Amino acid sequence: MYSLLLYTQTENKYLIPMLWAIGIVFLIALIIMLLLQRRAGGRLKRELRDLDKVKQNSIEYEFVLKAMHLCTWHIDCKSRTIGVDADFRDDRGDLVSIPEVPIEQLFSLIDKSDAQRVRISLESICSGESFSYHETYRVLAGKSGMTYWEESFGTISSRDENGNPARVVGTSIRIDAQKEMEASLIAARNKAEESDRLKTAFLANMGHEIRTPLNAIVGFADLLPVVESEEDRNQLISEIQKNNYKLLSIIDGLVSMSKVEAEAKSLVKQQINLVPVLQQIVDSFSGMVDPQSVILAAQFPITELMVTTDIDKVKEIVTNLVQNAVKFTAQGSITVGFDMPQGDKIMLWVLDTGKGIAEADQQRIFERFVKVDEYIPGTGLGLSVAKSHAESLGGAIGVDSILGEGSRFWVEIPMR
Repeated sequence: MYSLLLYTQTENKYLIPMLWAIGIVFLIALIIMLLLQRRAGGRLKRELRDLDKVKQNSIEYEFVLKAMHLCTWHIDCKSRTIGVDADFRDDRGDLVSIPEVPIEQLFSLIDKSDAQRVRISLESICSGESFSYHETYRVLAGKSGMTYWEESFGTISSRDENGNPARVVGTSIRIDAQKEMEASLIAARNKAEESDRLKTAFLANMGHEIRTPLNAIVGFADLLPVVESEEDRNQLISEIQKNNYKLLSIIDGLVSMSKVEAEAKSLVKQQINLVPVLQQIVDSFSGMVDPQSVILAAQFPITELMVTTDIDKVKEIVTNLVQNAVKFTAQGSITVGFDMPQGDKIMLWVLDTGKGIAEADQQRIFERFVKVDEYIPGTGLGLSVAKSHAESLGGAIGVDSILGEGSRFWVEIPMR
């Protein structure tokens, strides 16, 4: 060992500098390798962070699709094929049963009335004539014939070297709830417009309805002092009484309508025999019909019918139904009656042989201000008031009628 050290010091004077040079080079190489490794490690960490971000974005993207019930799709503009990337719609039917299909198959699943419009719109964006796509259409759900509403948006995501669209991406969403809401709003708007029209017609009609009996009362009253014949005087008095009753009925109808909402839930119940009450109503109308043309009768299967109800509301319901029958029955008969109680319900009815009501009008006649025949005097409130009272009593009201043959108005109310 000593000889080797002695040799290196005496025989080869360049060896030590060479060893130092090799050591320095090795050290530099090691430092470079460490720096490169550190840089690679940093790049790897950044890539891992980016990957985590992509993963997080993918989770958030999927969450948004699920929350919005969206379907994402793409179209290859050259091959005209459509593919679905993700679909979170409910009850999606056959639209995405195959991952990629010719776009023509899409149109076979769209309602015929919408298919041509959707075809033109998609062809426009695929050919570059438009930059975006937006359509609302109905989709056939399988073979049942049922349809659901869908809304789609699309845009061009890439172009070829000539600048023509190469790929279109888009989303679709079911909008059944939105369409139902739109239909409800349209129906509500139409109903409000119809109500406003009827209200205007009602106000215009009221002047005539009130003025007619009032003029008769004033005119006949002015004639009374100058008429000497007792028979003529009695006839004038009879006419005054009839018109007085008409005017009172009109005012009662207006007052009842104004009170009906405020007192809808206010019931004053008492136990009472309904038969005498109904008979009294029939008797009160006996002077309003021509006995030579119309027979006014009562038909009660039993002589005593004890009920616990708000009798004032029941009387007003039946009175309005009889008044309506008198108004529209020129010949034949008007019968007031009831069926034998079924359980805890009793059905009262008024049967007439009058004009009858068309099937299309049998529901709307119970709405406010509705008059099927504008030439017949009346406010159009009687049946509406009857309906409100029947519902407040926990019952129901309706009509069975054949146009030209007559009507049977009925009201079903609880006995207690």
